[in-house]
Amino acid sequence: MTLDGILAEAFAKAFPGIETGGVRALPATDPKFGDYQCNDALRLSKKAGMKPREAAEKVAAALDRAAFSKVEVAGPGFLNLTVNDAWLDGALARISASPSLGVKQTGAGRKVVIDYSSPNAAKQMHIGHIRSTVIGNAIDRIYRAIGYEVVADNHLGDWGTQFGILIKGYRDCLTQEERDRLTVATLEKCYVLSAAKAKEEDGVWKDACRAELVKLQQGDPENLALWRRFIDISIGEFERMYARLGIKFDTYRGESYYNAAMPGVVERLVSAGLAKESEGALVVDLSSENLGVAIVRKSDGGYNYTTSDLACVESRVAEYAPEKIIYVTDDRQKLHFAQFFAICAKTGVKTTLVHVPFGLMSYQGKAISTREGNLVRLDDLLSEARRRAFEIVKERGGDERLAEEIGYGAVKYADLSHDPATAIDFDWDKALALEGNSGPYLQYAYARVCSLMDKAGCDGSAPAPFAPRTVHERRLALALLEFPGAVARAAAAYKPYVLAEWLFQTSQAYSAFYQNTPVLKSEGTTRLSRLRLCGLFGDMLAKGLHMLGIETPRRI
Repeated sequence: MTLDGILAEAFAKAFPGIETGGVRALPATDPKFGDYQCNDALRLSKKAGMKPREAAEKVAAALDRAAFSKVEVAGPGFLNLTVNDAWLDGALARISASPSLGVKQTGAGRKVVIDYSSPNAAKQMHIGHIRSTVIGNAIDRIYRAIGYEVVADNHLGDWGTQFGILIKGYRDCLTQEERDRLTVATLEKCYVLSAAKAKEEDGVWKDACRAELVKLQQGDPENLALWRRFIDISIGEFERMYARLGIKFDTYRGESYYNAAMPGVVERLVSAGLAKESEGALVVDLSSENLGVAIVRKSDGGYNYTTSDLACVESRVAEYAPEKIIYVTDDRQKLHFAQFFAICAKTGVKTTLVHVPFGLMSYQGKAISTREGNLVRLDDLLSEARRRAFEIVKERGGDERLAEEIGYGAVKYADLSHDPATAIDFDWDKALALEGNSGPYLQYAYARVCSLMDKAGCDGSAPAPFAPRTVHERRLALALLEFPGAVARAAAAYKPYVLAEWLFQTSQAYSAFYQNTPVLKSEGTTRLSRLRLCGLFGDMLAKGLHMLGIETPRRI
């Protein structure tokens, strides 16, 4: 039984008839307090009608002591717990034998849609796209790891005013050779040239762009064919970038996919009395919820992101019946999602809707800005990561493939090791450091485990009790028991950095163990048990890095 289960039984026995859910054993903040602490007696003492310390003493008396070598009540009502070797060995053995390494399959039989990356068509991906892409993919992988069926959807920006500008520019700003050899880079150039002309004072070009957009919206065959070509070229380029990052989507459904459904969405809002006319537009008044007014149809009859997202959620619920839909976007869209979710609640959407906002990224200490010349293309960023990583690995006999694994992993981890809600600065020296909290450090830790196993001529699975004997063995063993909880907390909070933090701290515990505990030079059962502990750490490190989308090369 888990410690949480043992504690739950003790609390239920100590306080019959009182709801004691959520009882947890937390790793001790200091080894002098034992291995674990439980503070729930303080929380439940009021319900029990007694002082916190008295409540803690009652729980201590009810505890099944078979798992513990020491139990003490400290301070105002803390429980300090030290587990015995037999329980620790059994807990490690159970996790080691589990195909999921103890990660509970809480999502089995349930479905989630994750909406992330979402670049605009006809534009090259740049460093500003990295956060949604890698955070979303890590959440995607973590949810699959806990048993969910995941639908990863790339909600492309593939409709709207920019396509009138693009079509006009395609016809009048490009050479025939550029039109024949059309690329996303050419489309981006075309858009910039055409948009600049649209700003001219006489307005002729702007009117022509608007006319091309109207033709597209009305289904003009020639404009539709051009639009489809632009989209196909864009998706091809996006997929090339995602392939470099090891990312796959289940669907690419942009705004255009929901065009036909948007008038019906607005009609239903009007019929329900939710949408009302205001200055020629249709709006949903959310001021009573301190969310202002959400426009669902503009005064010119056009629709916006709110309308599109409402049509999108209807489609996703009807097609997939997901338990939840998770949206990963930058935090500047907080109001949009708050309004959108509020409208969904009013229209009876039962699916749980979650917005995972992230802060903006700067690059080498400078804000990402086209005007400042600091808008680095994602293609260039990844190529630079590979180049810099190759300079590190070539002296060790590494090749370009290894440089990609190290470089791309460094880029991802530089993001994923932070709370998504915070703004971050991308720095090459920190990202590629072989020491400290970095992707290469964790990859190197895994390679060291593989090297150890190769020298030992085994994979660490030989039958032997874990039986940690030294302080460093015990600390590593206790850290390994926290792996399932770290994955569960990362999933519940939609924060991959929770898992990244566990990987780094446990790698440090492994390093301390390796430096202070003989492994290959030990003998007999001691040697086998230490190799088994190393092997379990390597398996968890590999599994955890995979959840973050980071490769684990066996040699560095």
